[in-house]
Amino acid sequence: MVSQAVSQKNETLASYSQRMALALPISLIPALESLPRRRLFALAAALAVEVPSTGRKKQLAIALDPQLDDQAARLLGHLSNEELRRFCRILNLDAAGLKGRLIDRLMGHEQPPAEDPARLVSQPSQGEANRELPLRFEPDPEGQLTLNKLEAHLWEAANILRGKIDSSDFKHYIFGLLFYKRLSDVWEEELVTNPSEHRFSLPSEVLWSRISKGEEQGIGARLNAAFRAVELANPRLNGLFQGVDFDHRERFPDSTLRLLMRHFETYRLGNSDVEPDILGNAYEFLISQFADDAGKKGGEFYTPKRVVRLLVECLRPEEGMSIYDPACGSGGMLLEAVHYLRRYGHDAGTLRLYGQEMNLNTWSICRMNLFLHDIDDAEVLRGDTLRDPQHLSSQGRLEVFDRVLANPPFSLKSWGHEEWKSGDRFDRDVYGCPPRQYGDLAFVQHMLASLCPQGMLGVVLPHGILFRRGAEGLIRRGLVQDDLIEAVIGLAPNLFYGTGIPACVLIINRNKTPPRRGKVLFVNGEREYQEGKNQNRLSEGNVERLAQAFHSFKDEPRFSRVVELESLAKHDFNLNLSLYLPSLGSDLPASIDVTSALRNHAKARQEYQESEQKMKQLLAQLGYDY
Repeated sequence: MVSQAVSQKNETLASYSQRMALALPISLIPALESLPRRRLFALAAALAVEVPSTGRKKQLAIALDPQLDDQAARLLGHLSNEELRRFCRILNLDAAGLKGRLIDRLMGHEQPPAEDPARLVSQPSQGEANRELPLRFEPDPEGQLTLNKLEAHLWEAANILRGKIDSSDFKHYIFGLLFYKRLSDVWEEELVTNPSEHRFSLPSEVLWSRISKGEEQGIGARLNAAFRAVELANPRLNGLFQGVDFDHRERFPDSTLRLLMRHFETYRLGNSDVEPDILGNAYEFLISQFADDAGKKGGEFYTPKRVVRLLVECLRPEEGMSIYDPACGSGGMLLEAVHYLRRYGHDAGTLRLYGQEMNLNTWSICRMNLFLHDIDDAEVLRGDTLRDPQHLSSQGRLEVFDRVLANPPFSLKSWGHEEWKSGDRFDRDVYGCPPRQYGDLAFVQHMLASLCPQGMLGVVLPHGILFRRGAEGLIRRGLVQDDLIEAVIGLAPNLFYGTGIPACVLIINRNKTPPRRGKVLFVNGEREYQEGKNQNRLSEGNVERLAQAFHSFKDEPRFSRVVELESLAKHDFNLNLSLYLPSLGSDLPASIDVTSALRNHAKARQEYQESEQKMKQLLAQLGYDY
């Protein structure tokens, strides 16, 4: 009996010791309280943790605070890199490192780092002796690359291909090589500084150094094979290089590829050489330059940066929100939402980014763009948004988001009318089916259906949607009558690639504040631009004035006007800005003295008649019959 009791006691002590070993050494409550309430509810839903629906932050944080390792691992795994770094700073821990290292640190599992890792020279194991990996890593004596130097370097790479392939195709190949070089340099750096943790996997046989130092012949085939190997080793990068084919001897002779690779080897692109934001901004610079080169086609994948900023400044995304772009192109709008939070000192890592893009090459560019900005968790899917939306719930319904913004193709003709005309299967055609030749309001209705009850959307559209009759007039009527449209902001002409026609920004709000209900703001931005050689552009001041007009929501002569819904109904729900801002496009004074104007007209007509009579007399004297 005694031995049995001792045995049970030992088992109890062992079980207790095991539970204590699994317990988290620190409380995460202070860090959890730093997250927005909206984000805490999202985490609770993802982890199936019951929390009070009206609970305060403290109550939510206590409910979410993990007690054991496995609970902590699940919670921390749902956080972004920036959220993890914030947790570390709040808990007085080192905030450097990648996601796995940060999680280990917060859970108390981190191993001490090797001494002075930046200057470590790694020795290969016996099995690695013949791998010929570049194992030495030391900081670049010139320091990190600046944005200007990197932009010039990347643009010169494009110039190497100029004349060999069409300028509109530059982007696929330059972006592909840039992304591959970044992956390879980061991987080689991490083999030395942080061998236990990587954001991705790279087989040693396809490292840039192996491909570059191989035989002089067949470089294109080796590059293609390396791209495929990268995709196979990293399922989340699958399809990223599909539009890149260097194994085309006529377009890419080995001499050109050798020159291009040597140019890329001028600078290392590891984490210690170039910060993610610098590399990402240089990538965005390239996108804009390629859009210039591509002319009309540039508008298919790029929206001018300050037009994007205008939309985001109007929508004002907040921490913890979900952001969705159904026609995301190269990802500029999603990134601007991130930049917006950072500009105002907020935690951009709490944003959840979603997008969809139909074009294969543009979809790849977008994913590379986000990855190079150190954004790993964006969900950008490929497909035709109007025919086959990809962001669906487990019940097959459209997901909804806090902020939706887009610059969809203007007046798309082949948009899916056949699928919508007999009733859209996702119930997006609440206000009707748009006409066969114009898909603009199909995008608007998709965006509206993807908007949560408290959400806002901003969309760039051609002016035609403001006044065209027929099916579009009925859709417009429904949007106005349901008090969804908050503002119509007219933009200057020639701001966009491929079209000189003026466009507008439509702001829709499902939850207008009481002072704005039953009203629509019209803003005349036709003179808010800086003239360019081939294309006009918005300045920072232009963006600020237009955004401020939206947030002020008040009348300003010849610039903005708040209009009641009753007035819109009298104009048959026509939203043409010229109906509500009569001075649009003219230099006429705000008020006209009609009597005086008629008197001046009569006087001018009399003077014309007298001059014509004198001319007839002179011609008669010269023998001409007039």
